[in-house]
Amino acid sequence: MTFRLIMFFCLLSLSTQAQLNVVRPQPNVSNGIQPMQSGTKYWVLLRDKDQASAPALSQQSINQRKTQNLPLDATDQPVSATYLKQLNEAGVKPVCQSRWLNAVSAKLTAQQYAQVAAMSFVKEIRAIDPAIVITSLNLPVNPQLAPVMTQIQASDFAQAGLTGRFVNIGVIDAGFFGADSANALKHIFARDGVKQIRDYVNEKKTHNNLLRTLETMSDFHGTEVLAAIAGNDPTDHIQYGLATDASFYLARSDQGNREYRGEEDNWVAAMEWMDSLGVRLINTSLGYARGMSNPKDNYEPSQMDGHTSLISRAAQIAADKKGILIIVSAGNEGDDRSWRIISTPADAEGVLAIGATNAKLWNRIGYSSIGPESLPYLKPNVSCFSLYGTSLSAPVITGFAACVMQANPKLTNKQVMQIIEKSSHLYPYGNNFIGYGVPQASRAIALLRNQELPATNRLVKASGKTFTLAVETSETSVSVFHKKDATHVLQQEATKVAGGKLILHRAADEKQTTVDLKKEVIEVVWE
Repeated sequence: MTFRLIMFFCLLSLSTQAQLNVVRPQPNVSNGIQPMQSGTKYWVLLRDKDQASAPALSQQSINQRKTQNLPLDATDQPVSATYLKQLNEAGVKPVCQSRWLNAVSAKLTAQQYAQVAAMSFVKEIRAIDPAIVITSLNLPVNPQLAPVMTQIQASDFAQAGLTGRFVNIGVIDAGFFGADSANALKHIFARDGVKQIRDYVNEKKTHNNLLRTLETMSDFHGTEVLAAIAGNDPTDHIQYGLATDASFYLARSDQGNREYRGEEDNWVAAMEWMDSLGVRLINTSLGYARGMSNPKDNYEPSQMDGHTSLISRAAQIAADKKGILIIVSAGNEGDDRSWRIISTPADAEGVLAIGATNAKLWNRIGYSSIGPESLPYLKPNVSCFSLYGTSLSAPVITGFAACVMQANPKLTNKQVMQIIEKSSHLYPYGNNFIGYGVPQASRAIALLRNQELPATNRLVKASGKTFTLAVETSETSVSVFHKKDATHVLQQEATKVAGGKLILHRAADEKQTTVDLKKEVIEVVWE
């Protein structure tokens, strides 16, 4: 059965966040909270490891660590075999093991919970609760992906011969149904570009069953993400993604329309599997925020702080200790006044969180989640155009990162992240609506060549309640960000340009204003 990419978008099942929103109460061994029901899944965090155990890594992964001067440490050692044996003897069967978090996940009855909590090697127990539902949206028949390729200057990478060749990309998602028969992805499978596939939801599924068995409409999601990273349809002569020559490792971590908090441990397991193989670039168009049937069990916005959730901790470990660049969709709750902000693990400082822009003005599209004001660092990091959620803007930037990594394989994950940020059109005047803006391939190539970038930003001082700014642009309207400080936006608006001039009206709490001319950014500081 052959599918075109256009069909994928028509069939895509999205959440109101175009991601998977999950929740998290936090029972702790020390706080006396007991399980609400039998058979609930928990994280069991352990105190230490067998110090003599060898790293659970491939030689390729070890070599890459040496190249990046990243030392091997306890997070590379497996979970203690002694502790696993004691858990098994107690009738506790671990579902997943995390060497990074030094933890296992397991379903515990009330009796088992008490028994495990009393074990001397158990540091903490955290519930992984069930029952979140992804809602579906009817999508338009004609998806407009072409504008994003123009927006990020895809042709500049093509002219430089940068197609993600020799770069391994991991994709952690909800399913990859039809990927091997999609016109836009046939070129990948024809050259055996998909190296390995793992299903953490149903381990009994074979490689072919995962690609050809449709359980729910969410099983298309990973296929669409893969197409946005590397899609190229020779029939219609349309390129949908930048990393057309990359190799891929695919992992299914989420299941269907009814999701379970337990899928967070699947995500961590998939990350550690990819790390063991030496994969340095991972796209995860999934996010966790809320959605529990009992609202009291939801994440709170204040918990989107980069370290409360265990998956954010795991993501930070991957960034700091494993040299992995994780690219995460920021979330699609920007229009939800009761939430608005990014989801986890996009809140982790070390990940590259991707928002979404409008096609014309390049400012924030309404649904795209914003960065919490409480964070001491900028989120989202960058953004690009997507009509259908940040789930599909993140893979575009993953392809961008693959091209950068092909150009210079010796770059660390943090150096690649810096190049992407510095190549973006608002840099250095980022904000919590779209980060540093839209990455530009021409600027990234110049940075890779150590060439000096053209002066595309300037700072202007202003006073009073209105200010007339002279601008050079062919645009009749430009995007303006009114900010209460250097990064936090009060509001964005489209402002008309007349006779080469732009009239700015200062809001009551406005301290700075960013004027986005696409080819130039002007930062106005009010005195």
